[in-house]
Amino acid sequence: MAHGHIILSAFFFNPQGDHRMSWRHPRAPGREILDFDYYRDLVQAAERAKIDTIFVADHVSIWDSVKSGVAHYANARLEPLTLLAALAGVTRHIGLITTASSSYSEPYNVARFFASLDHISKGRASWNVVTSAMEEEARNFGRDGNIDHALRYERAGEYLDIVKALWDSWEDEALLIDKETGYFADPAKVHAINHKGPHFRVRGPLNVSRPPQGHPLIVQAGSSEDGKNFATAHADAHFAIFSTREDGVRYRKDINERLARHGRHPESFKILPGILPIVAGSKDEALERQEYLQTLLPDQVGIDLLSSWSGLDLSAYPPDGPVPPLPDESTFNGGHTSLNRVRQWAKQNLTLREVARRLSNSGSVPTVAGTPVEIADQLEDWFVAGAADGFNLMFPLLPEDWHAFAEKVVPELQRRGLFRTEYEPGTLRDRLGLARPANRFAEQRDNTRAVS
Repeated sequence: MAHGHIILSAFFFNPQGDHRMSWRHPRAPGREILDFDYYRDLVQAAERAKIDTIFVADHVSIWDSVKSGVAHYANARLEPLTLLAALAGVTRHIGLITTASSSYSEPYNVARFFASLDHISKGRASWNVVTSAMEEEARNFGRDGNIDHALRYERAGEYLDIVKALWDSWEDEALLIDKETGYFADPAKVHAINHKGPHFRVRGPLNVSRPPQGHPLIVQAGSSEDGKNFATAHADAHFAIFSTREDGVRYRKDINERLARHGRHPESFKILPGILPIVAGSKDEALERQEYLQTLLPDQVGIDLLSSWSGLDLSAYPPDGPVPPLPDESTFNGGHTSLNRVRQWAKQNLTLREVARRLSNSGSVPTVAGTPVEIADQLEDWFVAGAADGFNLMFPLLPEDWHAFAEKVVPELQRRGLFRTEYEPGTLRDRLGLARPANRFAEQRDNTRAVS
């Protein structure tokens, strides 16, 4: 049985919506996706609805290794930390989540970026830690190909420990700005971290004082074995993909067992499965809208996307034939979660074209379609059963599906007592019921005193 209220995270990867070809829809935005006003209107609508967070996903490359990439799906986008810093200035409460890659950035810079965003937003910043699986990304950062999958997560664990240590490098009371004494900071409470590990050497301290949340919220989205182990060791929230309430209950049980191995309690970790909400006058109308989006997808884009996920060039295979044998997970260097989703569809005797179309529909998250009451019924069902602490809302078409959910489904959840009517005070961590992390350097000093 879940407690508290449903957590709602309003997500986008594609700025026009989370069907990969939603940009072709007659009502989709055009060049305004590179304009601040478009995003300000979206996030202010979410804040009026008292949504917990927005989540801006990201890649650090254009998808151009396949024929259809630049022509039909170049995924050009604004750099998200720049965007969220600007959005922090026109909002007061809503959380601000974005992606930064542990494979293609430096720990010191990322620690500084998110500490700064947390200060600017008064405690609303959140980092979605990714290890990056696209070959195009690797080639933008001096590599010929991806870092090995297992090594990516090992490296990410070290990376995250450095970032957290840098956030702790200023104790909470270190910043004095005492004009009488002339002390700007207490030297005894500002620490070099002196990290020397297999992948990184970082001296520290950070040149930003400790963030309001202690540590900005850490979220993670991969559901491979490595991903789940990494998440339960390091993260506060986890974006998962499962299709039924029963799958969600099993997933939570598995996650709880992993948390216990790290000495953690279930309450310290929020699971937010992705859903694709389509609000309409009826379920049939919602599904018609979804099917219309599918008609906008050139077959080549779907096949190319499937090739990218499976690590095979599928353009040589007949689109109405079966999926050919897929690579073994143990030797696959791309995203394991994506590969396993393709494997599950292949077992259902779907053709290449059918699998490609499913994949293009926001990577297989379940569609929740119908009237506001019907959508609220399903969210309540999963939440009350303990299958989800909340939901990562992946809207097929922006901005209209975002507005429809905020204006029609949220009031229905509020009527049922499942969602807030006003923001609670405090930081994003406070509102999600997640403890503010202790400062490791202050703890070390306290422990030393206790021993002496």
